[in-house]
Amino acid sequence: GRHFLPSYDYKYTIAGQGTAAKELIEQVEEMGEGPLDYIVVCLGGGGISSGTALSANALSPTTKVISVEPESTNRGRGAMEQNKVIAVETPHTIADGAQSTRMGYLTFAIISKMVEKIVGVTDDEIVEAMEDFANRMKMIVEPTGCLSMAGLKKLVKSGEIPPGSKCGVIVTGGNVDMDRFCRLLTEKAQKNSK
Repeated sequence: GRHFLPSYDYKYTIAGQGTAAKELIEQVEEMGEGPLDYIVVCLGGGGISSGTALSANALSPTTKVISVEPESTNRGRGAMEQNKVIAVETPHTIADGAQSTRMGYLTFAIISKMVEKIVGVTDDEIVEAMEDFANRMKMIVEPTGCLSMAGLKKLVKSGEIPPGSKCGVIVTGGNVDMDRFCRLLTEKAQKNSK
């Protein structure tokens, strides 16, 4: 007997992925910074988004959770609009960890009740976040892990997240080939120089 363990639509996976938000919330409290206003997290199949929502709901109920998916898919936003899991074509995006064709049924049930909103970001916005992580924080972060920062920047720029808000960002993964990482940043620089 072998058992298939889903990478996101499984209660223990969701619980495990929710520990990132648990640690973030606890660290902010230990620093005496009070509760976060927002936690922004990436969305693929929904494991880390639903785990984050559960942790925030239990430990910091005033904190709003916002999930971020690639603009090239309407998997999460469409599911929220239609109030059901929907299947989409594989998204064309550099965020390969967010190329699932649907959210999970368990993850959707949690996200639909506990996530404030889902926003989409472009590949260019993702690369800009990759560059910010590299330049400002000296971190190499994969495109999927940059969804949350790209979403936060977009929401702050649009005014949807007010100035002075306390925001936490769940950053996932350094699973990016260095040649690809450098190529993406070089292509961005070439676009900007034109």
